[in-house]
Amino acid sequence: MALILFDYDGVLADTLSDMILFAQQVCDELGVNHVVTPEDLNSLEIMSFATYGQQLGVPEHLVDEFVRRALKKFSGKNSPPDIFTGMDEVLKKLSAYNSIAIVTGSATPSVKNFLAAHGLLEYVQAIYGLDLPGSKSEKILSAKMRFAKDNENIYIVGDSLSDIRAAKETNIKSIAVSWGHQSLEKLSSAAPDHLVHSPQELFETLTKSENQ
Repeated sequence: MALILFDYDGVLADTLSDMILFAQQVCDELGVNHVVTPEDLNSLEIMSFATYGQQLGVPEHLVDEFVRRALKKFSGKNSPPDIFTGMDEVLKKLSAYNSIAIVTGSATPSVKNFLAAHGLLEYVQAIYGLDLPGSKSEKILSAKMRFAKDNENIYIVGDSLSDIRAAKETNIKSIAVSWGHQSLEKLSSAAPDHLVHSPQELFETLTKSENQ
């Protein structure tokens, strides 16, 4: 048994194209002259909508408005994002013997809609989203206090520097995935406990770690 915390964007949900499209639309609306590219996400030290806006050159007094508008575009989508192939089965199999929660910089309702659309809501015990106060580390600690049992391993599965650093700050294990928003080179620089390249490898890594 373990507590497994998942990031959402870039780990479960394939949101890269939406992240770029919606950010570009909001920049245009706010008069920010910037062409948004995947490198803008890759370069972030802290993965959040606010830091994303700052990276794009959004003036400080408009950052909150950038976040509000970007989130509104995500919530206004007619259909939820695709799930990375294989992650639905991984989540289902892991939930049979482990506690599962999501810790994310996205809004909780959007994550719930995604999980419901992909038939996964029943496998996730809690969502710690942008609408809840606190940093990623603080939300990890909240999940830890609520769900972790004595001497139980705790993992976060993420795709960013900030996920790995939050794991170190809260003394839990980090698993970085290579299919997300930040590059292998970027992730490796933060020295995650594990670096995986497919959902199957993620499942095998967690299963092997728990059987040792």
